[in-house]
Amino acid sequence: MGTKTAKRVLVTGGAGFLGSHLCERLLEKGQEVLCVDNFFSSSRRNVAHLMSSARFELMRHDVTFPLYVEVDEIFNLACPASPVHYQFDPVQTTKTSVIGAINMLGLAKRLKVKILQASTSEIYGDPEIHPQTEEYWGNVNPIGLRSCYDEAKRCSETLFFDYRRQHNLAIKVVRIFNTYGPRMHPNDGRVVSNFIMQALKGEDITIYGDGSQSRSFCYVDDLVEALLLMIETSPDVTGPINIGNPTESTILELAELVVAMTGARSKIRFGPLPSDDPRQRQPDIFKAKTVLGWQPKTQLREGLAKTIAYFDSILSEGARPLLALRQVQ
Repeated sequence: MGTKTAKRVLVTGGAGFLGSHLCERLLEKGQEVLCVDNFFSSSRRNVAHLMSSARFELMRHDVTFPLYVEVDEIFNLACPASPVHYQFDPVQTTKTSVIGAINMLGLAKRLKVKILQASTSEIYGDPEIHPQTEEYWGNVNPIGLRSCYDEAKRCSETLFFDYRRQHNLAIKVVRIFNTYGPRMHPNDGRVVSNFIMQALKGEDITIYGDGSQSRSFCYVDDLVEALLLMIETSPDVTGPINIGNPTESTILELAELVVAMTGARSKIRFGPLPSDDPRQRQPDIFKAKTVLGWQPKTQLREGLAKTIAYFDSILSEGARPLLALRQVQ
């Protein structure tokens, strides 16, 4: 750290999957971290290993209510991000994204500090252009089952840029594409956690649709690195900037890879495609490369190995029969 003074950094949703990794990295950089979470879709377990640090503070709080603290930077990550969780209470999901953004923007305005919004590739909806650039306005159903998340995140972006225009607030907006890694919720309904848990338990792998729909999977360490780079850019760099892995895989290819890596005997079964499920999702990361000097480094097979090992340990604690991870040539 040298002569630098440690910043006090607020991370909302800090006990979640992404938030906990961000808190960990901020502590490694010598910062003080205020982790705020209401534990709706997160767990204290994710940050338990950070509690011994004198520079880490955990606060239970719902961002739909104002927060009065003193900090030097804000990362606004609060909001359930998986369809299972955000569709459980869709009204609360919208409130978390919209009212939460208003409260955190108000705090940043009062303190005159930078604030980063964790937006999402879901703002593109079921895209009609491929890959998706930041200039694309999206193809979103405003009244569907996923709208509570998609439209609330879109509204959050609107609020951030209006605060920028109206109050000259130092905002940063990143659009996060599918991210995976240790500390994902085992029952969050997303394909990586679903497939790994089913394979490790010896269950059949369930694919919704025919498996031809595609996603791009970014390992969590790479994603967090991009967040840290973004917050440090000049005030003129507002985004939005896509953060994700441009290497595209079909859902069927992912399922087959997970089965092979776990050594499972699981069969792949197909079910009906959920409402408004995007057919394809792939980020154009030209801006991330040129503005942040960032691109993902972790290959899918490498990241999956670490993620499988994590879920393996979760199941081990429950004394469930486990399958050994093996390398795929």
